Amino acid sequence: MSSEPPGSVLLLSTSDTDLLAAKASGAGYRLANPARLVAADIAPLLDGAAVVVVRLLGGEQAWRDGLAELRRRPIPLIVLGGEMVPDAALMALSSVPAGICAQAHDYLAQGGPGNLRELAKFLADTVLLAGHGFAPPEPVPAWGVRLPGSAGEPPGAGEPAGAGEPAGPGQPVVAVLYYRAHELAGNTGFVGTLCAAVTAAGGRPLPVWCASLRSADSGLLDALRQADVLIVTVLAAGGSAAALAQAGGDEEAWDAGAIAALDLPVLQALCLTTPRAQWAQADAGISPMDAATQVAIPEFDGRLISVPFSFKETGSDGLFRYVADPERSARVAGTAVALCGTCRPPGGGSRSCCRPTRPSTPGSATRSASIPRPAPSGCCGPCTTAATTSGR
Repeated sequence: MSSEPPGSVLLLSTSDTDLLAAKASGAGYRLANPARLVAADIAPLLDGAAVVVVRLLGGEQAWRDGLAELRRRPIPLIVLGGEMVPDAALMALSSVPAGICAQAHDYLAQGGPGNLRELAKFLADTVLLAGHGFAPPEPVPAWGVRLPGSAGEPPGAGEPAGAGEPAGPGQPVVAVLYYRAHELAGNTGFVGTLCAAVTAAGGRPLPVWCASLRSADSGLLDALRQADVLIVTVLAAGGSAAALAQAGGDEEAWDAGAIAALDLPVLQALCLTTPRAQWAQADAGISPMDAATQVAIPEFDGRLISVPFSFKETGSDGLFRYVADPERSARVAGTAVALCGTCRPPGGGSRSCCRPTRPSTPGSATRSASIPRPAPSGCCGPCTTAATTSGR
């Protein structure tokens, strides 16, 4: 049996949260994001590596040339998809047995530093025959509520101000939804900044992490019912192929019924995939990808579109993290709290005055703008639309 040195496992993932969790695991991974690599970067990364794990969102086409180069090399290769469900087509590109690929996928799909630590041990034993011993993948809940003092908070990130405290009289509860992957990787500073802004605006933040809204279970929906408004940073809940809901397609292909049934205003807060400086200098505001995934597609769920408040910035370790802008966070939080105050008639009742118009037929899908309906009699103020497509 051999003892492999730190850095013997090269992890290439298009998910920055995978890289952050691997860094936090202390297992000594070599780390890089394939989306930011050029051909000349591959050889130096492979120097001294004993096994390569590639995890891609978007299938083989997301990094076809890079995969072809790795497959030409005489090094054990594991290729995995970035979703919770294994991608058989990508696994077939691996050079190790399918069983090893399947369990490696389980470690990454469950996520978090603990599972990434055991993945390194698993690969050392099953591929490199090191004999260290390893634990199986540890299941992680699909959702949870972040409370003050939650484990995994990176130093200096701060805690969500006011989270976990009961709302005061007349104080609106603002749920802040973000991805489970951020929670597990400790990439939660942007959540803390937004929650602090909610508190400053007079609301009580309820930070909730989840794997997805496409299959929200009853427990998650019950937690969200505590809120008066939702600030959402995750992608659309209705489906993955908006084109199917357009004219000539299947009008039932897009269904956001579970979230819509909460009868709450839903505000999409934009976490851009670019640095703030790049966004500030761009004439178009946000990139085409961000415009599609964070503006156009969420409108199919009937969400109100807010403004960019968080940006991807490079840390001292070379890894990317979300960093929130306090002024932009205050704007999002202020809009959310204002929605709580304007949409609830005295004595309760429907919040429909802040519900945007949602497409009901395939032909109307492309006309689904975030325009609130008229306020019912007794509404305590003019209803607000936060919609913007400029990214400013």
